[in-house]
Formats: sequence, structure tokens, C-alpha cells
Amino acid sequence: MASRSLTVRWAAGLLTLGFLLVLVAFVAPTWLVTDGRLRNPTFIRLGLWEVCFQEFKHPRHWYDTVFSNCWWIFEEEYYIIHDILLPGFFVATQFFFTVAFTLCLIAIILIILFFKVKKNDDKYIMLLLTLGTLIVGAGFSGLISVITFGARGDGRDWMPNWEHNDHGWGFALGVIGVLLLFPSGILFLVEARVNRYKKLNEIHSREQSAYTLEERKVHYVSGHTEI
Repeated sequence: MASRSLTVRWAAGLLTLGFLLVLVAFVAPTWLVTDGRLRNPTFIRLGLWEVCFQEFKHPRHWYDTVFSNCWWIFEEEYYIIHDILLPGFFVATQFFFTVAFTLCLIAIILIILFFKVKKNDDKYIMLLLTLGTLIVGAGFSGLISVITFGARGDGRDWMPNWEHNDHGWGFALGVIGVLLLFPSGILFLVEARVNRYKKLNEIHSREQSAYTLEERKVHYVSGHTEI
């Protein structure tokens, strides 16, 4: 780590922090929460994969089933309210945040390999480019997710008592984590560009040195021939 540039160390640090926040947000059950002002709210909280109700019934009264406690959002018992639990915008939120999380996980694995590669290795610049591309891609995917949920999550056409529902800390951590990915990815791409130009300059310098040496040999041989 010490042999890496300051740019790489900052990029790795931002990636690590961003990944940890994205990981916590990915499993957190608090993307949407009740504000606590209602005495007996039917909706308690919701994450990407878990939802908590308290004596919740289908709002259209199609079924008499009452839902209470916290359950996995794809629990078999919830199939009768999937039209409520899984609207299109929320499925999009789950999908894009999962893509972001997966790309971050791959980037974390690659950065472990990256710190084992020497600077003069042919894979060094390729790993920098791959890391930068993956992380920026994760950032854009995560950004789509949090913007979608931020715009629609506490809307009046979704969870009951919408006026008492707020975005929770899980969502906030997801936003911060996603935003940290952009500077991390950009720094990796900048470092790749810098190293690429350095390598090209080194190749050019070696070629110039080789050409000059060859030219001197030719002049030396020519001088002796004339004698």
C-alpha cells in the first residue's frame, strides 16, 4: 500500500468506505419508516428486502388476511399483496441497487489483487481502468436506485399513512455510499491515464536512447573506415 500513489490510496479509501455504506444500506430494514407520531400505525418500516406491518389489511379489502411483524418481502404469505409491496419503481430500486452492490463487491475483490501487482506489470494499468469503470458504473446504477426511491418511496400512492412516512437512515447511508463511489472511480481512471502516459514516455525515451546509441556506433565505424 505504501508504494502506491496518494491518488490510489484515496481512491481505495473512498471505495472501501462507499462499499461499507452500500453494504449496510443493502441489508438495512429502514429505507422507509413511520415518523412515530401515529399511535397505532399499520406500516412500521421497510428495507429493500424486509417490511414490517402492524395489523395491515389489503386496502381494497380483497382478502381478510391481517399482516403483523417483520417478514422477508418475498415471503410466500405476502403473495396476495405483492401488487402493493412490489410496484414497478420499487422493483427498479431493488434491481439497480443490487447491481451497484455487486459491482462494488467485484471492485473490492479486484483491489485486493491490484495491491499485489507491481507497477511495471502489464496488468497494472488494465486493473486501474477496470476498477475505475466498475466503480463509476456502480455509482450510476446506485444513483438511479436512490433517485427512484427518493422520488416515489414516501408517495401517497404506496404505503399506508403516507403523510407519516419518512426516508430512514438505511436510505441515507445508501445515498452517501453511492456518492462516494464517483470520486473513487474517477481517481482510479485518472491514475490509469497518468500511468499510461508515463509508460508511453518511458518507451519513447528508451527508443530515443537506442536510436542515439545506434547513431554513435555508425559514426564511430564510419570514422575508423575513413582512416
